[in-house]
Amino acid sequence: MKRQQGAEGSRWRGDGGGAATAWWWVAVVVLGHLVSSARAGLLESNPGLAYNFYQKSCPSVDSVVRSVTWAQVAANPALPARLLRLHFHDCFVKGCDASILLDVAQSEKTAGPNLSVGGYEVIDAIKTQLEQACPGVVSCADILALAARDAVSYQFKASLWQVETGRRDGTVSLASNTNTLPSPFAGFAGLLQSFQNRGLNLTDLVALSGAHTIGVASCSSVTPRLFNGNATSVDPLLDSAYAKTLMSSCPSSSASGTVNLDGGTALKFDSGYYTRVLNKQGTLASDAALAQNAAAAQMVQDLTNPIKFYAAFSMSMKKMGRVEVLTGTNGQIRKQCRQVNSS
Repeated sequence: MKRQQGAEGSRWRGDGGGAATAWWWVAVVVLGHLVSSARAGLLESNPGLAYNFYQKSCPSVDSVVRSVTWAQVAANPALPARLLRLHFHDCFVKGCDASILLDVAQSEKTAGPNLSVGGYEVIDAIKTQLEQACPGVVSCADILALAARDAVSYQFKASLWQVETGRRDGTVSLASNTNTLPSPFAGFAGLLQSFQNRGLNLTDLVALSGAHTIGVASCSSVTPRLFNGNATSVDPLLDSAYAKTLMSSCPSSSASGTVNLDGGTALKFDSGYYTRVLNKQGTLASDAALAQNAAAAQMVQDLTNPIKFYAAFSMSMKKMGRVEVLTGTNGQIRKQCRQVNSS
């Protein structure tokens, strides 16, 4: 994800150029409004969250988050994947409470699964500007949710999904809680259980796995599919030609580099990931697992359609964003995202 692919326009351009990108976006917006509530107001399913929660208390929140995020993504195309993963890893531990951001002893960010998580500096930059505009109003948890959406949406130059806000920040962050994160080595049953434990379902598992259309994985997450000790031993669920591609980046069981999660369009948020899963070109064992269950495999096939993918991903992101949120008087609004308020 460190590679640049030409100028900004070509980097994010759709396969058919600007006109194609605009066409896709119109379709996405139409579908998005068909499958989600288009009005501002409290949500019946979670009365603590609302669209436009900060409309009166901090009306500039959306524009501040978007402008900071887009400027940083323009300079670093790896950030959409990093911010998306940061939000995911936050929600899957203690709920979407920004506990992953805390710098305390034995915090979540010190745990093995989170050592490669990034994007913290973007959250800090956004929080700094919002504290100047609206001191003590916007939570770090909401900033995470908004920044993840805006980072992914930079490619489309418009929001890919609506974000519900009103979350408050947690005060506890423990590395020992991160065992709730899905493992890259998990089989289908283990993956589904991880999602069900968070109130998510099969549809959410398949849709949110599509986040692997961007980003990188450490070689240590991939080499068990390629080697047995020092000997080559390719996972039978992995395409042999693609295995060789992975080996070029991770040439031994002890390799310390990274490999693209999507072997095709690694910097483009698209539905190609699902086609590659069906072709046994999913990078992680957890990607391959989606094709090993009949119902999941049918969903994978359906989501090769980009419009269906964008709509499903949008709905599941909103659903994930509701996981165990703190609202009302619970939690706090941190003044700095890396530390709890002193009083």
